[in-house]
Amino acid sequence: MRLREAFFRWLLPAAFVLPLWLVLGGIVFGAGWGMLWVLFIAVPSVFLGQLLLTLLTRSRASVRAERAVSWWDVAGFTLWHGLTIAVGCFIDGAFGWLLAAAILVGIGLVWLQLWQLWKEAKGSGIRVRETIAWSAAPGQTSPTASTREPEVIVVRESDPRD
Repeated sequence: MRLREAFFRWLLPAAFVLPLWLVLGGIVFGAGWGMLWVLFIAVPSVFLGQLLLTLLTRSRASVRAERAVSWWDVAGFTLWHGLTIAVGCFIDGAFGWLLAAAILVGIGLVWLQLWQLWKEAKGSGIRVRETIAWSAAPGQTSPTASTREPEVIVVRESDPRD
């Protein structure tokens, strides 16, 4: 449970730390002209992608209630963050494969979040429709507080010039 709670707290800072790692990794490991790719494509993509994933994850009622992500989330984010960190190491010969894997896992993680959100929302929607159906059932009368007419008070102002 503590690991799932730690991932819950890590999601928002990861949106800032992972792009920063890509920049620092490019400097440390000598990306050269690859720094242009890092600055203009990788950093915004990772930042916006992580924010989107954080929003989708925290949108689920179970995550908000427990303040912990699911085990699927732990597995998906571990893999995606690990691949993002590996991409930031700019390993010769493996960079393209790591980048492709990070992109595919990121897309898969979006679909995983949407699936989990849909699965949770689908169950709650049925209950809302049942509630509406029961409250609008024919033959039931709504209770009235009283049948007498409400009291009306009229205040008339007089013109001081009269």
